[in-house]
Amino acid sequence: MGYNAALDKAYNKLGEITDEKNISVGFFSDEYPVDILKRTLTDAVSGKIVPDFIAVLILHYLIKKIEGLPEETGKWISFKEMDGGEIYYPAFRKRAVEPVIRKYGANPEKLLVNLDRPGVSKESAGDCSVKLYPFEGVPVLIAVFGQDDEFPADASVLFDGSIKKIFVTEDAAVLAGLVASKLK
Repeated sequence: MGYNAALDKAYNKLGEITDEKNISVGFFSDEYPVDILKRTLTDAVSGKIVPDFIAVLILHYLIKKIEGLPEETGKWISFKEMDGGEIYYPAFRKRAVEPVIRKYGANPEKLLVNLDRPGVSKESAGDCSVKLYPFEGVPVLIAVFGQDDEFPADASVLFDGSIKKIFVTEDAAVLAGLVASKLK
C-alpha cells in the first residue's frame, strides 16, 4: 500500500491554505524544500526526494505550522495516550523504544552525546534523559532507565501533550521511530 492518497491530500491542503509555492521545512536541523506545484519534497543536503512516509510526516507538520501550531502544554504524555495508542503500542515499542534500549540501556549516560545538537537539552527523567525538537514546536523526551541487578534496561519516548493537535497517532509513531534512529 502506497502513500499516494495521503501525499495528494496533503499537497492539496497546502495549495488551499497558502499562496506560497516553495517552502522550506526544518526537520532534525536539516532543511527540506517543498515544491507545492511540482509536489516534491527533497533533502536539501543530498538533493534526493524524501521517502514517502517521511514526506507525509513533514507535510502534515507543515500544514499545522501554517495553520498555527498549538502552544506546548509542558505535560509529557505516553504514546498510549494518543487515540488508539494503547492498541498500537507493541508496534510503537518495537519501532521507537527498543532501539533506544539497545543503544543506551547498558550505559544511559551515552545518551548525553546528543547534547551537541541544536535544541537538545538534558532533562531529569529516568537515569538519563534528553529533550529534543525534531520539528520546531514539537518536543520529544527520551528517558533511559539503565539495567541493574534487579531490572532490565528500559526507556520511554514521550511527547508534549500538544502532539495530539499536531499529528495523528500514526504520524507520532513515525516521528518517534525517526527520533530513535537519529540518536547518536
